[in-house]
Amino acid sequence: MTITLPKPIATYFAADRADSDAIARCFSEDAVVVDERHTHAGRDAIRRWKTEAATKYDYVSEPVAVAREGDRTIVTSRVTGNFPGSPIELRYAFVLDGDAIARLEIVP
Repeated sequence: MTITLPKPIATYFAADRADSDAIARCFSEDAVVVDERHTHAGRDAIRRWKTEAATKYDYVSEPVAVAREGDRTIVTSRVTGNFPGSPIELRYAFVLDGDAIARLEIVP
């Protein structure tokens, strides 16, 4: 099934297959990411977060559903890789600011 994602979110999932710099460019300068109960504020912190995750695990994230909840775009993605619990479906809650991501929360 093909789903249509808003451009900044589609760019994020494409960048997730590239590198940490590509991911960081998807976010506004003062963006926030919350993942595994840790908060990463600003592009530099987001770049470090993605670098650390990529160092620990090899994974692929495939969006399978998208919905709107208020100002958030919720993407359900099937994540498969070499981490405990794989595969898993995660919810990515995005808040956009124009063509950039202002906030992202990732939860099971």
